Amino acid sequence: MLKTYFTIAYRNFIRNKVISLINVSGLAIGISAALVIFLIVYYDFNFDKFENRDQLYRVVTESKFYASILHDPGVPSPLAAAVKNEVTGIKEVIGFHQYNGDPKVTVSKQNNEKAYQNRHQTDIVWADKSYFNLIPYEWLAGSGQTALEEPFRVVLTAERAKLYFPSISYAGMIGKQIVYDDSVVTTVSGIVKELPQNTDFIFKEFISQSTIPATGLKQNYRWDNWDFVNDGTQLFIRLSQGLSINNIESQLQSLKKKYAANTDPNSVQNFRLQPFDDIHFSPIYPTFGDHQASKPILYGLLAVAAFLLMLACINFINLTTAQASQRAKEIGVRKTLGSSVKQLMGQFLTETFFISFISLIISFLLTPVLLKIFSDFIPADLHFDLLRQPVLIFFGILLTTVVALLAGFYPALLLSRFKPVLVLKNQAYSSGGSSRRAVLRKSLTIFQFLIAQVFTMATLIAVKQIHFILNKEMGFKKEAIISVHTPFLWNRSAKPDRKRITLLSEIKKLPGVEIASLGNDPPAAEGWSSQVMKYSDGKKEIETDVRQKYGDTNYLKLYHIKLLAGRNVRASDTANEYVINETYMHVLGFQNPEQVLNRQINNIPIVGVMADFNQESLHSPVKPLAFSCQSGNSWVLHIALRQAAGVANDWKTTIASIENVYKEMYPEEDFSYSFLDENIARFYKSEQNVSSLLKWATGLAIFISCMGLLGLVIYTTNLRTKEIGVRKILGASVAQVVSILSKDFLKLVLIASFIAIPLSWWAMQKWLENFAYKTTLNWWVFAISILMMTGIALVTLSIQTIRAASANPVDSLRTE
Repeated sequence: MLKTYFTIAYRNFIRNKVISLINVSGLAIGISAALVIFLIVYYDFNFDKFENRDQLYRVVTESKFYASILHDPGVPSPLAAAVKNEVTGIKEVIGFHQYNGDPKVTVSKQNNEKAYQNRHQTDIVWADKSYFNLIPYEWLAGSGQTALEEPFRVVLTAERAKLYFPSISYAGMIGKQIVYDDSVVTTVSGIVKELPQNTDFIFKEFISQSTIPATGLKQNYRWDNWDFVNDGTQLFIRLSQGLSINNIESQLQSLKKKYAANTDPNSVQNFRLQPFDDIHFSPIYPTFGDHQASKPILYGLLAVAAFLLMLACINFINLTTAQASQRAKEIGVRKTLGSSVKQLMGQFLTETFFISFISLIISFLLTPVLLKIFSDFIPADLHFDLLRQPVLIFFGILLTTVVALLAGFYPALLLSRFKPVLVLKNQAYSSGGSSRRAVLRKSLTIFQFLIAQVFTMATLIAVKQIHFILNKEMGFKKEAIISVHTPFLWNRSAKPDRKRITLLSEIKKLPGVEIASLGNDPPAAEGWSSQVMKYSDGKKEIETDVRQKYGDTNYLKLYHIKLLAGRNVRASDTANEYVINETYMHVLGFQNPEQVLNRQINNIPIVGVMADFNQESLHSPVKPLAFSCQSGNSWVLHIALRQAAGVANDWKTTIASIENVYKEMYPEEDFSYSFLDENIARFYKSEQNVSSLLKWATGLAIFISCMGLLGLVIYTTNLRTKEIGVRKILGASVAQVVSILSKDFLKLVLIASFIAIPLSWWAMQKWLENFAYKTTLNWWVFAISILMMTGIALVTLSIQTIRAASANPVDSLRTE
C-alpha cells in the first residue's frame, strides 16, 4: 500500500511540474532557513550546560550613582573571603580574578626548541581549587585538589601547554617554569583538557590566587578595598537547596554595610545574584568571551523561521485546494471502487511528505549558502556538518514531518470528503464548497503578503534609523581620525610619560598628519569615567555625577568641538581648569554661557563652555561633562589624518609612518589603531544585525509569497483559457485581459498592505524607543513599501497574465 502511495505521488509530481516546482522551492527555502536558525539557536542555548550548575549564581554589582544605574559583573576583591566566613546557606564559594591587562609571558628554552615569548598573552586568571569545582575539566596531569594550593603554581589547558612545550608529554610539563611580566615566576602544576562543549569560560591559564598577596600585586587588584568594584573580580556561589535569593542578597548587603567605608547616600552599591544560565544572554552583565547572545534576537530568528515555513505551507494549501477540481473525478472513482476516507487521506499526506522530503534534500544543499547570508549572527566556530551533527538530520526529518502534516492535512481532508455521486455527475461544487475554498485561498494569500509587507516596512524603517544614527551630527568631527594606544602602566606616576610626549611631537611632524593630541577616550566611547562634582552659589549646593574627558590643548581643536564662551584649558599635568558642556551648564542653573565662567566646581574654576556632543551611542542622551588637561593620565594618541582635496582617502603611507615612529619609541610593543567613525558604527552592531535579518527575511518572504501568487495565477489562467479566448474574439485588448486577470490578485495585495501599516508602525515605534535620538516614521515610508510590493506582485502576475492574454484565441477555443 505504501509503495502504491509513493508511486502515485511521484506520478502526480511529474504531471504537475510547475506547481510541484513552486511547492518544492517554497518548502526548501523555508526548511533551509529553519535549519540555519536551528543551528544558531541550538548553539547558543547549549552554552555551559555543566551537570553541576544547579543552584549556581554569579554575584554581580548594581550601582546607583545619582541619576545613573550601572551594572558591573564584578565585585569588590574581599567579598569572596567574607562570604565564605560569614554568609550562611551557601554550599560553595568560587572566586577568581581575571589577569589585569594582557601580560608578557616568557617560557625558557626547552631541549632544542626556541624560548617562547608573547608580550600580550590573553585568557589568564588567578584561581584556586574551587574554580575546578565550578567548571568540570578533565585532568591530563596533576590534580584539581592540589594543583593550585600553593602560591606561584599554574595550570594550563592542553592547547596552551602544547604552545609552550610542544615536544614534552603532559606529565613531563609538570615542574616547568613560566614567567609573567618578568616578575611572577610560576611552576606548572597541572594540565587540563579543553572543554568539549560551547562555553563562555575561555580561560587557558590558571595561576594560583594566593600568588597575589605573596607578591606586590595586592594594590593592582584592590585586595582589601570594599569600595572598588573590578569587573575582572568574579564571584560564584552555590546555594543550599530551598534557600531564597532574597535571603542571600540581604546577607551580602549586610557585609557591604559592615566593611565598606563609603557612606555617600547618592552612591549605593547592591549585590545581586545572576542565575548561571543567564550569563550567556544577559544584556547588562557581560560575559568573558567575545560572543554573547541576545534572546530577543534568537526569538526573532525563530519567528522568522516560523513565518517562512508558514508561507511555504500556505503556498501548498492554496495550490492544492485550487487544483481540487482536477482531482475530483479521480477521488470519485477511488471511492466507488472502495477506497476509504482514511486511505485517501493517507494518499494525499504521502504526496505532501514526498514533496517535503525532496525539499529537505534540497535544503541540505542550500543551508551552507544561507549560513553565509546569516553570517552576522553566526559565531566563527559554528558550522554545518551532517556527519558530525546527527541532531541536524533528526531535526530535518522531524521538521519535514511536521511541515507535511501542517501543509497537507487540510487539503487531504478536503479532497477525501468529496461525494462520489456528485463528483461523477460534475456536481462536486454545487454545495458552495468552492466559494468557501476561494475565501480561504484569498485569506491565506492576504496573510502571506501581510507578513511580507510587515517585513518590508520594518526593514525600510530600520534602514532609515541606522542611516540616521550613522550620519547624525554628534557634535564633533569623526572622519579621518585614528586612535593609537600607548602602553598603559598600572603603576604610572602623575607625571607625564616623556616617551609619550616625544612620540606625540614626532608624529606631529609627519606630512600626512593634520593635527595630533594626547588624551584619554575619544568624545564618544563605550566606556567612560565620571566624578561627583559640587557647585555652590552661596545659597545651595548642587551635586552632580559628571562625565570626564581630558586631553592636551589640541584635543578640542582636533575634534572641532565648538567653544560657546571662554577659552580652552591651559597645559597642565593635573586638572586645574574645566571646560564644561551646555548640559552641565543648565544643570547648574545657567542659561547664558558667559554667566558660568569663573565659577568653581570642586574648587576648580570653569574657564569655558563647549557645545554639547554625544558621549555614547545615540541610545543615550547627552550627559553633564567636564573637560580638563591632565597630561599625567593621558595615554591615547588622537591623530587627524590630512585629507587632500581631490585625493582618495588612502592613508596607508601616513599610518605606516606613524607605526615606524611608534616602534622606535616602543620597540617591544604591538602597534594598533582604530578609526573613530568605524568604532562609532560598532555601537550599532546589534541594530545592524536586526536590519540584516529583516532584509533577508523580507527577501525570502516576498519570494515565497510571489511564487505562491504565480502558482495561483497559472492555475487561474489555465481555468479561464476559454473565457480569455472569447473576450479577445469580442474585441478585448491584451491590456484589458491582463487587467481583468490581475485586479482580483492586486486587491488582495493592497488589503494586506493596508493591514500591515498599523502593525508595522506599532512594532517599529516600540523598537525606536531604545534610542534617545530617532528618525521619524514618515508616511512616505509606508507608501514606498506599498508601491514596491504592488510592483513586485504586478511583475509576478504579468509573467503569466500577459502570456495568457497574448495567446491565439482560436487555439484556446479549438479544444471545445
